[in-house]
Amino acid sequence: MILRLDMSGEVPIYMQIRNQIVLGIGRGELRAGEGLPTVRQLAEDIGVNTMTVNKAYALLKSEGYIEIDRRKGAAVRRAAKPGELDEDFRRRLTLLAAEAAAGGVSPERFLDACREAASAMNPKGAE
Repeated sequence: MILRLDMSGEVPIYMQIRNQIVLGIGRGELRAGEGLPTVRQLAEDIGVNTMTVNKAYALLKSEGYIEIDRRKGAAVRRAAKPGELDEDFRRRLTLLAAEAAAGGVSPERFLDACREAASAMNPKGAE
């Protein structure tokens, strides 16, 4: 998986790393159980401080996307309840809906955008 980062953008690099890994999981480019580069290796590959990658991995772990084993390193975590939407997800989706409404986006357009985003994921092998 190739990470696309904007080093001069407003989004912090650790958050860009987190977002790119989540996108990779969602698209099926990273599968459950698949190992991720070590913190040191990824930092070297993309030219950032190891603490930046460590912060991204810690966030991914706290959100349940990856698991970290001191001996094996970081790996994509298997979903605890496949197909379920947890409370945190629903809270973030509600906030996105509120932001859309505040921007004058109709509920229909918001749902269309959700469908477009979901269909862009279309993980390989999923229906």
